Amino acid sequence: MGTVTVSTAAPDARIAEETSTDPSASLADPWVTIVWNDPVNLMTYVAYVFESYFGYSPQHARTLMLRVHNAGRAVVSTGPRERMEVDVQAMHGFGLWATMQRSGDGEAAGQ
Repeated sequence: MGTVTVSTAAPDARIAEETSTDPSASLADPWVTIVWNDPVNLMTYVAYVFESYFGYSPQHARTLMLRVHNAGRAVVSTGPRERMEVDVQAMHGFGLWATMQRSGDGEAAGQ
């Protein structure tokens, strides 16, 4: 496990970025954010949240909202763990029930 320093020249400054070459970190399964159905939020509101927070098109937001409504849950984002933690907290801030898990765990990968 080493550390690699990558430098890029900017017009006024030199920016250095340090990245880890730990194979377990770079090859880890991505994580997913799952939004669960609840009896409180209107379907139109759930679609609005997906549009406004994730920037999904109205059609994609509606598809995800219907998946939440009909299947009881939907995977709404995929990425590194830290990003999924942010997405879950954002969904909680909108009043939605959301969790996260590794994409390979359970049935999340097929969502």
